[in-house]
Amino acid sequence: MMESRIKPCLSCSGLATTLMDATTDKDPLVQEQIYNALCYLGESEPEEILHSCDEYLRQHDKLAYPHRVIILKAMETVVKNNIASLDKSTAKVVIFLASNEMTKSKEVIREWQQAASSVLVAVGQRFINKVMEEVLTKFQPGILPHYFIVQTFANLSVSNVFGMVPFLNSILGTMLPMLGMAKQDHMKSVFCYALQHFSESIQEYLANLDKAPDPTVRKDTFSNEIFSAYEVLFNSWLQHREAKLRLAVVEAVGPMSYLMPSEKLEEQLPKLIPGILALYKKHAEAFYISKSLCQILEASVNIGSRSLDVQLDALLGTLHPQICAPADPSVPLTVKNHTEVLRCFTVLACSFPDRVLAFLLPKLESSNERTRVGTLLIMRQIINSAPSQMEIKKPFILSSMKLPLQDSNDKVKRAVVQVISAMAHHGYLEQPGGEAMMEYLVRQCALPSEAPKKQTPDADDLTSDSVQSISVNTLFLLSTTVDRMNNVLWPYLLEFVTPIQFTNALTPLCKSLMYLAMKKQEEGENASLIRYDLNGNLPSPYALTTRLLVVSSQPYAGDCRGTAALRLLSVLQYSVHPALEQLWSKRVPSLVEHIEENTEKCLCQKEWEEKLLLFLQETLAAVSDNTWICHFVTEMCRQLNSYNGFPLEKNFLYKCIGTTLGACTSKDLVQKQLQELLETARYHEEAEREGLASCFGICAINHLEETLAKLEDFVRSDVFKKSVGLFSIFKDRSDNEVEKIKSTLILCYGFVAVHAPKELVLSRIEADILKNIFQYFNTKDLTLKLCLIRSICMISQAIYNGGKCGDFVFSRKAELVAQMVEFIKAEPLDAMRTPVRQRAMVTCTYLVVLEPHLSDPDRTELIDTCLASVLALPPDPGQERDGIGSDAPHKEILYGDTLSALKDLLKSLLQRNLTPHGLQDMFAHLGPWIKSNKEQERQRAVEVSAALLDFYLGKLNVSTVIPFYNLGVLIALFSPRCSDSLASVRQHAVDCVYCLLYIQLCYEGFARDHTDEMVEGLKALKKGLEEPDFTVLFHTCHNIAMVVGKRVPPDQLMSLLLAMFEGLADPDKNCSRAATVMINSLLKERGSVLQEKVPDIMSIIHSKLQEVDEEHVRKAAQQTVYILASQHKSVVVSSLLGSALPFDSHTCAMWRSLAAEPTLTSQILEQLLEKVNRDVPYKESKCFLLGSGSERIATPLPLAATCALYEIMSAPESGAAVLGLYAPLFVTLLLRVSCTVGVQLPKSLQSRERRSSSLSPAPRSLHPCSCAVETLKVMLARGGSEAVTRAVGSAGGWDLMASPERHHDGIAVLAGAMARHAGPRLPLIVKNLVPTLSSVFDSQRITTTAFFAELLNSNVVNDLMLLETVMDNMTGRQKDPCMLVRMLALRGLGNISSGSPEKVRKHGAKLLASMVNGMDDKDDPHNLVALEAMSSLSKLLDHLEERDIQSMLLHIAIRIRPFFDSEQPGLRQSSIVLFGNLTKFSEDDCEAFFEQILNGLVTLLLHLQDPKPEVVKACKFALRMCGPNMGCEGLCDMFLNHLREDRSLHYGEFMNNVCKHLMQSYPEMLNRLILTNLFYFKSNWVDIRAAAPMFIGFLVLHVDEDHCQQVDLDQLISALNLLLKDPVPAVRMKVAETLGRLVRIL
Repeated sequence: MMESRIKPCLSCSGLATTLMDATTDKDPLVQEQIYNALCYLGESEPEEILHSCDEYLRQHDKLAYPHRVIILKAMETVVKNNIASLDKSTAKVVIFLASNEMTKSKEVIREWQQAASSVLVAVGQRFINKVMEEVLTKFQPGILPHYFIVQTFANLSVSNVFGMVPFLNSILGTMLPMLGMAKQDHMKSVFCYALQHFSESIQEYLANLDKAPDPTVRKDTFSNEIFSAYEVLFNSWLQHREAKLRLAVVEAVGPMSYLMPSEKLEEQLPKLIPGILALYKKHAEAFYISKSLCQILEASVNIGSRSLDVQLDALLGTLHPQICAPADPSVPLTVKNHTEVLRCFTVLACSFPDRVLAFLLPKLESSNERTRVGTLLIMRQIINSAPSQMEIKKPFILSSMKLPLQDSNDKVKRAVVQVISAMAHHGYLEQPGGEAMMEYLVRQCALPSEAPKKQTPDADDLTSDSVQSISVNTLFLLSTTVDRMNNVLWPYLLEFVTPIQFTNALTPLCKSLMYLAMKKQEEGENASLIRYDLNGNLPSPYALTTRLLVVSSQPYAGDCRGTAALRLLSVLQYSVHPALEQLWSKRVPSLVEHIEENTEKCLCQKEWEEKLLLFLQETLAAVSDNTWICHFVTEMCRQLNSYNGFPLEKNFLYKCIGTTLGACTSKDLVQKQLQELLETARYHEEAEREGLASCFGICAINHLEETLAKLEDFVRSDVFKKSVGLFSIFKDRSDNEVEKIKSTLILCYGFVAVHAPKELVLSRIEADILKNIFQYFNTKDLTLKLCLIRSICMISQAIYNGGKCGDFVFSRKAELVAQMVEFIKAEPLDAMRTPVRQRAMVTCTYLVVLEPHLSDPDRTELIDTCLASVLALPPDPGQERDGIGSDAPHKEILYGDTLSALKDLLKSLLQRNLTPHGLQDMFAHLGPWIKSNKEQERQRAVEVSAALLDFYLGKLNVSTVIPFYNLGVLIALFSPRCSDSLASVRQHAVDCVYCLLYIQLCYEGFARDHTDEMVEGLKALKKGLEEPDFTVLFHTCHNIAMVVGKRVPPDQLMSLLLAMFEGLADPDKNCSRAATVMINSLLKERGSVLQEKVPDIMSIIHSKLQEVDEEHVRKAAQQTVYILASQHKSVVVSSLLGSALPFDSHTCAMWRSLAAEPTLTSQILEQLLEKVNRDVPYKESKCFLLGSGSERIATPLPLAATCALYEIMSAPESGAAVLGLYAPLFVTLLLRVSCTVGVQLPKSLQSRERRSSSLSPAPRSLHPCSCAVETLKVMLARGGSEAVTRAVGSAGGWDLMASPERHHDGIAVLAGAMARHAGPRLPLIVKNLVPTLSSVFDSQRITTTAFFAELLNSNVVNDLMLLETVMDNMTGRQKDPCMLVRMLALRGLGNISSGSPEKVRKHGAKLLASMVNGMDDKDDPHNLVALEAMSSLSKLLDHLEERDIQSMLLHIAIRIRPFFDSEQPGLRQSSIVLFGNLTKFSEDDCEAFFEQILNGLVTLLLHLQDPKPEVVKACKFALRMCGPNMGCEGLCDMFLNHLREDRSLHYGEFMNNVCKHLMQSYPEMLNRLILTNLFYFKSNWVDIRAAAPMFIGFLVLHVDEDHCQQVDLDQLISALNLLLKDPVPAVRMKVAETLGRLVRIL
């Protein structure tokens, strides 16, 4: 019995010893794992492991301390986790060891001794008496103890309060004499540390006496000892020069002060407090001092100290600067220090409120900003934390805040706002003086809300938020969350709504007021919401309504104040007027909704103002009380001056005044207010002039007579005569201001004309309005000029819109048009600085449609003046590149508006003579501008022309068929512009031609909605003209020429052609484009008699192409070549093949022209194929540089013919011809690629290609193989097999084809793509390829075999009845002398499994024989053929007959097993996949094959950690396949679930579960599995070396005790020990982990 118990102990100790030996490992992760392993052993056998550690440390006395620390930490963890079950004797052993380890070195070695101390503290949780018994032996009276003895006492007192406090009296008794013996700083520090923790523990004990083991313990039990210790600490050590020691003393004194005898503390305070305060000067870090001081103050207050008041001044004087020094949030201790100091102030304020306030309040007057901010912070603290003591001080505190309220410093302001917030919560603001606080808060809300400039981070900053945002938040919180503030804020806050200085605060004010008003309404105070009888200072309902309505006109300003203002207005509806309740309840929400549905960018300001004015009109109608309206309009006028500096709001207020005056029935009041407005307006401001004019206009709707009368008075007044009179207020104005007043007057007349009822105003226009305007035309003042133009425009509109427009004869029309022309002529032509032109032309647009007609001279002058004024301007800012100023966007808009005004004016003129003659007349003026050599003039003229023609076509209404006699002239004017240098001109020119042709159709009698396909085709060309190439321009001219040919007589067309031909070399591209169109037509007539001259013509064309490098010349040349070749193809082909290689771009263009017509192209392609096949592809040439070696040199004729094929087939038109010759082209080019891999250019061509590549930027390579590949690609694309080209390209097939090493892979990619995308083409291709399998060229045999092999991968060969043919040809290649051909043949036979699986059974025996022969191939040094055979066999297995496989199953399994650990990843992968596939055939020979599975299981599981992902994937597959054959359902499920390809694997967790199942199902296999793993301890792959010991560890973890005996532990531990020296830390970690687990089998 004893023996059986001792053996495991020894084995467990042995494992622990092995691990402890390994603690010398330098890698920290390995050390961590050793620690974990020891802890794991300790969980199993805590007592034994603790004993082993004890023994090991005692025996290895010289082991360096870092390694001892690992063992001690493991012991601490084992003790902590097993403390409840720990045996007393073991505890004693551990205590003794830890005590010795801790005190072995007299020097302090912190890490080592701390680890030992921690073990003692852990044991002390349960065995406190044993620990104390041991440790007290080393704590003898009169002898200074070890540093860590004292620290251990301190930590024990914290971790086990109830166990340790009973010992403290005796410890303190022994310790006190030692304090005087401590000479070294670190010893003094540790005594302080102990006293601090002892004091805290005693406090905790006393606070929980009901749970304590000894409830008789009292504070005075320790008071005297604590006081004695205090005397040493305070009187002696606190004076030490070492800062750390002083801080340790301070930290201890704080908690100690609670335990000192009351009378002693009282006695010490006069020395203690100054002593602590003095430390602030010596220490930068004040937190510990402040914390201790706060504890001392609390202790003093607790005993009712009488001497504290003597210290008060010193305390306040020292603590106050601590708060004034700002806390740095990035240094947490400074923030904590602030908190502690504020706690000190709370303690002092509760005891001495008068003196604390007497100290603080004068500080608010300090000149130092930090002092003021700090004082305010303290004020906020004591207001919040000492409310009862501060209650009677409220008036005093409020009065002292007067000075801070005037402080302009932002930090002070933020602090004041925080104080106000505190005051609000504690009832200060209800006192007299509270209103000043609220006004201050609102003023801060009204500060500008722009984001402040970024400054460097300031430690003084209380917060990153601005004063304004803090104030806004505070106001809202006080309104909504502090109930006692409701009566303070309501209705007082209304006083701040109307003063303009509080504009920025309106949004928060309105929100708060709305919330407060709704609360009042809930309390039933709707009718008496605003009590004017109790609040004399409140703004009137008229003032509130005006203010809130006006600020709503800019709804998104000031944080969306429009919404807030309207909502407040809605809440106040009953107070404004009882009749408004129903209207406002309905209208205001819809206005708010409109704001919320839009944004500042998308809101239409005009529409929004109209909505508000309509709301105002409805309000006035609902009130329907003239007295109320009179008060209202008077208040509006009174507020006008408030909005100086707010032009938009003021402008809107004027409109409101006009609207309200319109609703006023008192004529006298209307006249009085209009008079007042004219007298007080600020005429020098544009917005004000506009606003006043709007006001007069709106007022005139209901009071036309009064308005005109008042304006008439104004005209006659002294303001314009400079003498005293009715308007004497203006007598001191300057000339400039008088001009501005005139401008306003004229603008008023314009607005009156537009707004007043038409039936009343028409009769007054010439008599009353124009009479007063005409006298001011002779002016140079820009403002006056613009107002004149605008006013005339409005008057014209009024007449035009009047119902009697047709009857009204405007006698002064010509006079006004002439005046506008003079204004336009006066504008400078070198720039556009003002909108005078634009506005004058808009005015003329309205004028010309009025009766009577303009005379012809007037009309001509108007048109010419306007055209010259606009078209001749320099380029507009949008087109300029340099010198764009800040006003460029404004100028760009002005240019656009001016051009639009010109178009509208010309349309207006054309409308009056809508005939071909009228059109001709208009273009007589525009013609010179259209042909101008200045781009901007042409651009604007053609744009205007397009607009005019479009307008003409839109308005045309032909009743009889008449000739459009000037079609040809106008077409000739515009068609060349279709290829103008400017894109916009091209676009508009096409539009012009398009409109002209449709106008012609209309004149021919076609309906307006008739669609002509050819003309519509012109529209489609516009897109291409945005960024045109020459092809598009050529096409455009061609189409226009075709249309013109149908519309214009032939003689005209010919003359047009001749003119264009003359301009062939002209730099203006218009003429040359048209010339190329005509040249093509001529050549078609003249080609048949030129046979002898063909070579010469070809040469001339080539030389012309070199001379003139223009697109249209090239196009014409291509057309020439095509026409010649259609009659003389052989001569043309021979001539072109004779061109020098590489073909230059001109020769290439000539080749491509031969693709135009399918029949001709087919004949030329056949000629070229014959030239490729007739000559040998290359010649062998001796290479002198390589000794006796040779190189292959391409022959020239096949090379030239290949290049020619490329050029022809690259033309899209060759498609039909390529389709007709698909198979011969494909086979010829495929074999051409095959024969040119690795073939070089002749030397002469190499140098020529280098020269050409330096001349042209990106030439097409002349290299024979690249050339052949590119030609094959273009042939496939042109033959309708773009999908093949794309598929091969995306798979990298083209690059592979050109590589000598990977050529066959590229061919396979091509064959696969052909099978997928070009199946019907294959029978002819296969037929043409079969003869090449016996070619003398290896390369051709390889290419064809690779192509056939991949075809077998597709079912298409079966569908096309090609399977037997191709398969027989592959079988026949098994003895080919070329190893690559043999390998590819096997690959092809294997591919049948995926291509035609249903045919595998039929040919099973033959296929299996081929694969087995392949595995046994003798001439296969690198196992490539064997690898292919295995891969192919894997694919075939699913489809073979079982009987065919059965006989060879074990032979194959044994043959492939060595490949599992091959260095070649391909062999590993293929053999493992094949093994997985073989398992499907193991049923009949289950036991024999199960043995093979067991042989491979460890290998497969370990190779899940293989460095190659494809091998890992193969292992997953093989294990999933083996699972069902292993007779263990759990294991099978695991393999199926966890080893899915798409799932990532947590290898450690997976192996843990696998080993669990293995040991449950096959426990007898333990030793065999372990031995197999041992073999992999020497693997070259790190991950597998690490996986093998882990595998063993998991096996051991899960094996039953009954089966442990099979393992040879000595061998295993020996191997693990050896592996523990592995150079890779990850391996060593796994070994350590496994060693820990071996405890299971001991």
